[in-house]
Amino acid sequence: MGTNLENKQEEIQEQNVNNYIKQVLNLIEKDQVTEDEAKWITKETVNNFREHVNPGFLEYRKTVTKDGQFAAVEWSDEGSCFKDVNGKKYIDCLGGFGIYNVGHRNKKVVKAVTDQLKRQALHSQDLLDPLRAILAKILADITPGDLKYSFFTNSGTESVEAALKLAKMYSDRSTFISTTRSFHGKSLGSLSGTAKGMFRKPFLPLIPGFRHVPFGDIDMMRKTFETSALVGEDVAAVILEPIQGEGGIILPPEGYLKQVRDLCDQYDALLIFDEVQTGMGRTGKMFCAEVYNVVPDILCLAKAFGGGVMPAGAVVGKEKVFKSWFDNPFMHTTTFGGNPLACAAAIATIDVLLEEDLPSRAAEVGEYFLQGLKDAAVGHEDKVMEIRGKGLMIGIEFHKDEVGYEVSKALFDRGILVAGTLVNSKTIRIEPSLTISYEEVNTVINAFKEVLPTVK
Repeated sequence: MGTNLENKQEEIQEQNVNNYIKQVLNLIEKDQVTEDEAKWITKETVNNFREHVNPGFLEYRKTVTKDGQFAAVEWSDEGSCFKDVNGKKYIDCLGGFGIYNVGHRNKKVVKAVTDQLKRQALHSQDLLDPLRAILAKILADITPGDLKYSFFTNSGTESVEAALKLAKMYSDRSTFISTTRSFHGKSLGSLSGTAKGMFRKPFLPLIPGFRHVPFGDIDMMRKTFETSALVGEDVAAVILEPIQGEGGIILPPEGYLKQVRDLCDQYDALLIFDEVQTGMGRTGKMFCAEVYNVVPDILCLAKAFGGGVMPAGAVVGKEKVFKSWFDNPFMHTTTFGGNPLACAAAIATIDVLLEEDLPSRAAEVGEYFLQGLKDAAVGHEDKVMEIRGKGLMIGIEFHKDEVGYEVSKALFDRGILVAGTLVNSKTIRIEPSLTISYEEVNTVINAFKEVLPTVK
């Protein structure tokens, strides 16, 4: 009797799940949802985040919204904007932490992915996949210096992991130098390079051999090289973001990156540039390495690499670095990295960046944006500490975290999305699509100007 009842309950549960799935799939099909459907989506989203994802996210969202608007649920996007499920439009100046360089749902990228999907979504893992080979050649052509070989990933963290393993296999060394305020990801390897103690402490001990020095302090970098060599723990590689993103949009001092390059050459160490956030046109050149005229040995890419349509990343390295993987290419692998859909998205993304000259546009619009924000902050030096950036990678640093939160909330109420950086909460970032119009830029500047006097 008990078994029959349990079976019946299981059948009912299965039917409920099936009905729920069909209801959701029907909503996904729709171009527009009704007011009642929007309410249902909002209720389900909030409840399911609380009960099945992580209730902490609901509290976190309150820090960038106001009066219960943490229940704002995004639903669609296009160009430089996205809409919530109720149809309210927002100018996106967070850009998914910098993934929408060619805009939201860029038509050329979507078409390339859709066309590839009609033919083949994923690869067999055994035959040679053409788009991976073609994308690797394109990257060899457009990356600086003699970067030549590519390994494809699904994310920035994965790109950093692959870079660290490449560096370990290049020599018998295991010492890595990273910098304070750096962010390289949260897997155990990449987290070893990341600087913020809050992210690191629960997972200690991490990968041994990592040393952190202040970003921009070339003397400390030099002393660390010297000390490591003296004690027989020679440096395998230095890993740097050319401009620190999560650290608060921190630009390197004049000549710093070249000096690090020289140190690496002097001690036969590799230089890894983590351009997950700075790459793909964000800082006014295709790669930030070009802004500072420095060629790394390994270049890490992700975020905007997939055009805001597919998760995609890459590690591009010199032949001398990749050689260690030639004898056995299975030393480091990934099931989904370099899949046909991701490669199609990346190829189309590069096409858009080149054809529309978006890196140059980022430099031009970024200069205008930066100056406009600085002008708007005049008279509010008691709140705004500094506004800095390169291209369309801009940081606004406040004297206190609370001021940044209040500014973010007020801008959100005016239909503009910004957010703090993960390592430096006092700084909010401005990383819109490189396609953002001057009209939209002016809207953001004017809103910032209106908001500052209202914040205590």
